Amino acid sequence: SFVEEESSVTPTPTKKSFGARLAAHFKKWWWVHLIIFIACFLIILLPVVYVAYPKIAQDAVNDSTLDIREMIISDPTPESFHLEQRQVLGSDSPYHPKIYKFNSAVSLAGADPFAYVEVPEVKSKDGVEIHFEQKVDLTDASAFGDYTTAVMLNEEVSLNIYGRPDLKQGGLPKVTVDYNKTVVMKGLNQLKGFEVAEFSIMFPPVNGYGMNGTVIIPNASVMTIPMGNVTLKLELDGKPVGTTYLNNLVLKPGNNTVPMMGKVDQGAIITLLTSDTNPYKDGVLPFDITGTATSYNGKELPYFTKALAAITLHVKLDVGAALAKAGIKLTL
Repeated sequence: SFVEEESSVTPTPTKKSFGARLAAHFKKWWWVHLIIFIACFLIILLPVVYVAYPKIAQDAVNDSTLDIREMIISDPTPESFHLEQRQVLGSDSPYHPKIYKFNSAVSLAGADPFAYVEVPEVKSKDGVEIHFEQKVDLTDASAFGDYTTAVMLNEEVSLNIYGRPDLKQGGLPKVTVDYNKTVVMKGLNQLKGFEVAEFSIMFPPVNGYGMNGTVIIPNASVMTIPMGNVTLKLELDGKPVGTTYLNNLVLKPGNNTVPMMGKVDQGAIITLLTSDTNPYKDGVLPFDITGTATSYNGKELPYFTKALAAITLHVKLDVGAALAKAGIKLTL
């Protein structure tokens, strides 16, 4: 019948909205989307963490500066010395990572390392002061002698510091960077400005010493250098005429006023001054002074001896007037 046919017709289903279909899709396939999200996140994050971040850290280290303000050496031996150092870090980076303590190789720029120094942990930011104090064992005493000689000879000297510290910025992981800095420091510049402030002749000599006085030794550097007992050769016209001694010498920054004692061949000098061929009729003699030895606590310090032997100091002394003051009046 008509009624029976009508009841057998299937009703048309209602079409779901886009939002409903989307919700159903995510309900069924949420785990696929989570995997895709994590993968995309890692694709973006990993290059940042493991490529960009280490490069940014290395660039910041490369662009930083190091200014050594004070270097105090003490208790030297042929194989070691005690070091106290203050240095200031310069950086214009907006990042301020922690740099963990590390061992650094220290050398004259372009040369082999002469020692390894432990640099303490520091929070990297502009103007931060790094202070450390430690015993330093020389790994190459000859290379240290080259460094001390360069300090003695030059107005400026380049010191290289190299290491591989760990660095950490905030919650990011540690990365290892190359720390390779060449620091330009003031040297002793051949002790220019050295002078004998005053001297006198003891005649006859007392305990073998026939001369004493005071010398002024300039130190334009920031280094305090314990030279110990210094022995200097005294020459006149290329011939040795005596030896002078500076005991317990410590060169501090600035001018150093140091007592001097000397064993001098007074007879040879008097003979020269009274000879007919004496070229120094005013009694003023030009002496050359060269270092021959340094010792500390009875042990020679070859690296300081080498530095002193690299220069020759020139002084003019009014020996005629000093002899007259000592009671020896000569006819020149």
